[in-house]
Formats: sequence, C-alpha cells, structure tokens
Amino acid sequence: MSKLYFKYGAMGSSKTAQALMCKFNYEQKGFKVFLFKPILDNRFVEGNKAMVWSRIGLKSDCLEFERKDDFFDLCKKYRILDEDNKDKNVIIVDECQFLSKTQVDQLKDISMQIPVLCYGLLTNYKTELFEGSKRLVEVAESLMEIKCICRCGRKATVNVLFRDGEIVTEGDEVVIGGDEKYESMCYNCYSKLIKEQKQEKK
Repeated sequence: MSKLYFKYGAMGSSKTAQALMCKFNYEQKGFKVFLFKPILDNRFVEGNKAMVWSRIGLKSDCLEFERKDDFFDLCKKYRILDEDNKDKNVIIVDECQFLSKTQVDQLKDISMQIPVLCYGLLTNYKTELFEGSKRLVEVAESLMEIKCICRCGRKATVNVLFRDGEIVTEGDEVVIGGDEKYESMCYNCYSKLIKEQKQEKK
C-alpha cells in the first residue's frame, strides 16, 4: 500500500543523499522515479538541467516545481498517474519544506495511488516550522528523523544561520544556502552562542 513519507533532519544530516539512494533503489527494482525539487533552490545546475546534489557528491537531474504549481497538473504533464504505468511510478520531493500546505495536501491524495517520499528540514533558522513541514507532520503516514550531530557531539536540531560571523534570528524565512551560511547545532550550543552574542553587544 502506498503512503506519504516525511523524512526530516537538520542541515548536513544526509537528507538529499538518502533521497538519491532511495531513488537508486527504486530504479534498481524497475520503478520510474519522478524526483522533484523547488525551483527557488537554484544552487545546482549542470548544463541546462536542474540538479539535486548532495554534499557527499551524489547527484541526479530532476524536475522543478513552484509554490503556485498544482501537483495534479504536474502528474498530468509527466503522465505520473496514467493507468497503464502508475503501478511502477514513485514521487520523491527534495527540500520539501518549501512545499505549500495545498501542495502537501495534493501529494497526500496522490500518495493514495503511488508512493510519495518527502525529504527536508523541519524548522527554519528561527526554530519555527516551515509551512510544508508542518503540514507533512500533520498528514504523513510515516515520519522519520534523520539525525546528525552538533560540534559538541550532541544531536543537532537547529539550523543556525550566520551572517558576518553573527547568528541571525530575524528576517525572511527563506534564505537559500549551504555550509557557507548554515551550521547545524544542538539547542544548548545555539542558546549559548546567542547569549554570548548579546553580551558582546552590551
């Protein structure tokens, strides 16, 4: 029976690598995988192709979506739910935190016909749930945390955004970037750095 899966973790937890390995495993068994990522994540392009690229070097070309897109329309465009082949089709969404609530609901309905696997962040750098992630927690049949560690060795849960050497706690929710902007930390280390930063400004 197909399901909606949400696999989440802090930055650097191998979410994208695991999404690509999952894609490979399905393809080995004869399935066709439709790999999606949000168009706003424009960090990785190869030639004219949009790419999903992991930190450890795994990569694959992919399809892109915008927040205004309807996933039922995308399924029609790519013939994902056609009766003659849907039994061997799978959808994987990388960076799924950027889905809208409506899109998650659409994927939930689609997952009643074929497997839909979503990989992404749970919270933003302000430690608040992303819209897409919140809805996935509410409706996905399967939730799995992908763990990574903080610099102190504890489990990392916070995606800490740095700008000019300082932790950023306010601003636009979406700030695209990787290791050059973000570091995953446990809440203890995050809180400690915030306190030190405030003391330095006094």
